[in-house]
Order: sequence, then C-alpha cells, then structure tokens
Amino acid sequence: MAARLKTRTGGHLVIECLQALGAEVAFGLPGIHALAFWEALRSSPMRSLNFRTELNAGFAADGYARVSGRPAPLLLSTGPGALNALTALMESASAHVPVVAIASQIPRDLIGKRRGYLHELPDQLASFAPIVKWSARVDRLEELPDMLAQAWRQSLIPPSGPTYLEIPVDVLTGNAASEIALPLAGKIPSPLAGAGPSAHASGALVPGERLRRSGQGGGSFNEAIMLLAHATRPVIWAGGGVLRSQAWAELAALAERLDAPVATTYMGKGAFPGDHPLSAGSACDDRAFQDLLEQADVVLAVGTELGAETTAQYQLRFGGRLVQIDADPSRIGATYPALGLVGDARTTLQTLLSSLPLVGRAGKGVTKGAQRARAVRERITRGLDAQHRDLERALLSAIRSVLPRDAVSAWDMTILGYWAAAHFPTLAARTFLYPLGSGTLGYAWPAALGAKAALPHTPALAVVGDGGFLYGMAELLTARQHRLDAKLLLIDDGGYGILREYQRDAYGETHAVDLVQPDLLAVCAACGVAARATTPERIAADLGWAFEADGPAALVLRETLVSAKPTP
Repeated sequence: MAARLKTRTGGHLVIECLQALGAEVAFGLPGIHALAFWEALRSSPMRSLNFRTELNAGFAADGYARVSGRPAPLLLSTGPGALNALTALMESASAHVPVVAIASQIPRDLIGKRRGYLHELPDQLASFAPIVKWSARVDRLEELPDMLAQAWRQSLIPPSGPTYLEIPVDVLTGNAASEIALPLAGKIPSPLAGAGPSAHASGALVPGERLRRSGQGGGSFNEAIMLLAHATRPVIWAGGGVLRSQAWAELAALAERLDAPVATTYMGKGAFPGDHPLSAGSACDDRAFQDLLEQADVVLAVGTELGAETTAQYQLRFGGRLVQIDADPSRIGATYPALGLVGDARTTLQTLLSSLPLVGRAGKGVTKGAQRARAVRERITRGLDAQHRDLERALLSAIRSVLPRDAVSAWDMTILGYWAAAHFPTLAARTFLYPLGSGTLGYAWPAALGAKAALPHTPALAVVGDGGFLYGMAELLTARQHRLDAKLLLIDDGGYGILREYQRDAYGETHAVDLVQPDLLAVCAACGVAARATTPERIAADLGWAFEADGPAALVLRETLVSAKPTP
C-alpha cells in the first residue's frame, strides 16, 4: 500500500495541472470513481472545499468565480454525482461564469456498452454538452495537460462560461509518467487578448470597418462613434458583461464623457456605482426606468443579452437608435435591431473612449445626465412611497447601512431578493450575486461560501428564504468545517412566499407552497453556528452582531413579506 500511495496517478496529474494553471481551491465532494482527485489533493497546496452535495459545490464554485473573475474547479464523480451539478452549471452558463467542471467516468472500454457498470450513463458527456460552452473527454493520460488547459482557457474566452471535462477512472488511477509536462499558465492566452473590436480572429472589426448590424443592412464603428457624439439624450445600459470583462472604469469614464445616465440590468448591478449622480438604478420593471430608455435618442447596451426579465418580457420599445456591444455575435440584434460592436466590453469601451475625442461632443445642448438620472430615481421613490411597503424597504436600508461598500451580498430567488434586484443600491463591482440566469432556488448560501473562499477578508452576507435555504441547510456544517465565515439572513415565512403570491394572483388559492419547517435556530445550534432571532426593528444591530461574531453566523427573521409592484 505504501508503494501505491507514492505512485503518481492521473489524479495527481489533474491537480498538478490545475495548480499550474493558477487554481488555488477546488470545490466538490468525493465519489468512488473520483477518489484519485482527492488523494492528490490530500498532499497538494491547493485548498480542498468538500461540500455536502454537488449542487451546492457548484453554486459555491459559481460564487467564487463570480466575485474573483478566476475559473473555479468543480470536481465531480460519475453518474449521479455529476448530474447533481447540472442545475448549478445551468446558472453558471446563463450568467457566463467560468466554472471548470471535471468529472470522473467509468472505464474507457465500458463507456456506452450498457453493461450495468456502477454509475454508468449511456452518454454522460451528452448530458453536459447542451449546457456548458465546451465539453470533452480525455482518452489518454498524455492528453490531460492540454485538455485541462483548453477547458481553463475556454471558460475565460468572452463570452465566458462553464466548461466540462470527463476522465475515465482507469485514466485517473493509471500511472502518470514523470515526463508528462504540465501546462504553463503563462502560455494560456489572456481571455481579453484579441477580444476587442480590433481583433479579426474574434469576429470583431477594426474601427471604420463594417460591423454586424442585424435587421438594418449594415453599419460601421464610425457610425457608432458619430451616433454617440451627436446624441442629446444618450443612455448607457450596462449588463453582466461589464463585470466579467472588468470594464467598470471604462464604463464610468464613457458615461461621464457623454454625460449619460447609466442604467444596469440585474446581472449588471455594481458595474456602475449605485450612488453615482449618473446612476439610474436597475428597476427594469418600473415605468420611469423604461421611459428613460425608450425616450433616449441613443442607447448603448454593453454586455447584456436584452433578455425577457430585462425588457419587460420583450415589451420595451426603443424610440431611438440601439448600439449593442456583445462578445457573442449571435446576440447582436437577436431581440432588437441594433448597430452591433462585436467584442469584449472592456476592449470595445476603451476603443470608443479613444475615438470619441476625435469628433468631440458634437451634439447641441447639454444632456443633463445627472438630472435625468435623478428624475428616474425620484419618480420610482414616489411610486414606492405610494405602495406603503415600509417593512421591505426598511430591511433593504438596514442591510445597506451595515454592509461595507465592498461587501458581497448573495440573494436567493426570494421576495426580498426580488426587491434587492430592483432597489438595493450596489456600490462596488462583483459584489451582488443573484441567480437570475436560471432563476433557481438554493443559490445564495453556498454562493456566499464560495465568495468567502475567494475573498476571505471581505464580509459576505447571504439573504435567503426558508424554502430555498432547505436546499443547502447542510452547508452550515461546511461553513464551520472550512472556516467560511459568511453570514446568513434567513427570512422564515413558512414556505415558498413568492409562489404563494403567484398562485393567488393566477388561481385565487394556494397549494403545496406551505412547508413544515424545523426549528431553524435549533438547526443552526446543532451545526455549531451562532444564531439569533431578529426583528425588523433590531435587524441592523443584529447584523452588526453577526459580522462581529467569530465564524459563520445566522439571523432568523420570521416575517411575511410582499413583493414590490412596478411603479408608474
């Protein structure tokens, strides 16, 4: 046995390659075919974060990658272990988060044979291929370094997203010859290199060349420059692509140069500071927000797919011209006719900034961007005042008052999370985690744990409902075991509160949305997590206590909240 433990296996090679690529942590949990991963991690300087389910390990990897911008390795076992992660990978795919999923597989000579081997699937690879942006199987040990490097690189290339690589168990346990070279991180091209409008290889074009323009028969980069330079009511609409490409400084510079209000999508929250005078917020369903966009003579949409949740189920109508920046050419004009600039958000915004001084501010009059943005905010505030939803708004205000500017907040698909998506001021980039892409329950708590793994010295808070929390309740123990000192605000209304509202609105009655719950404070105590009951009046003080507590801590708020209605 001692000799066996000293053998360098395929599992060691996987972990060595990940470390060479820059990975510092691995998420997942052991499985019989994947034990070679974990044996290698036992003696590796990489941190092992074993979660209680693959679902939550995937959400944690997503949170890690989302706040750091670095790929997060997710180690999965064969069959059911791998499939348990599909929901998390769907979220990462829809939000373009670079998670690198690496799964074991049954022995090579049995794949597809349907001979009843343990955990066998007819085609495991085919289960992942429609969800991730790149997928492959390793057939020989010698292929491992190059294939892992490819998975890593593909996860970062704009538009970024999760990748999947599966490795048969006989490859993982096979003897890895010492001459197999590791990938060199320095030889992995930067994900931003060649991704802007000057990069022919990416499909984007240099200034002055003809660009993709769906539905309108052509256009040019120079045309986009002239539109922006002559705009009298410009608006910038920033999505998650700004965050993924680290383009927030370029976005702010362009907004200030154009004197343009900046609206953000839910996934783009934090791309522009919520307390900046030009901030118009993210309340996509509110009429004042929609009017700002519809009445603009030019809307510059950066890194947003203009999806259903953003555009009032595609009912939004632009009165002026739409200029759309996206790394994926297939999204240009998919919903609205647009002058398209295909490329990474940061590089494309840099090119716009360098080109605009050539023509200057040619439009007549002042756009009064700060005044227009303030009018939107004030109109929405008046509309909310008329709804008398003081409890929900006070909770958001209390949370904002306690959280430091750079603190991470993760929100589940719960009523207060819906409020936050529209009305919680996000002040720094990559600090607002929200699973809008998939709309899944159970995301926030494990995502906050992943964020703490990436940013151990940055405060992190998860806001969850009791229904969604049940998906990841066991990860209280993971938080303790690995000293992932995130804090938890758990709103207990005895079930799926938002679904109650939807059912009542649609059918007048409810069914199957009320849940028998455990004593949540007792659950926290049993897991060794400090917890206390709180009230709306004490929430700020109790959040202060939680953030001062050593280790993970939880607050339980027993209240029934009501969702916000769009303001007129």
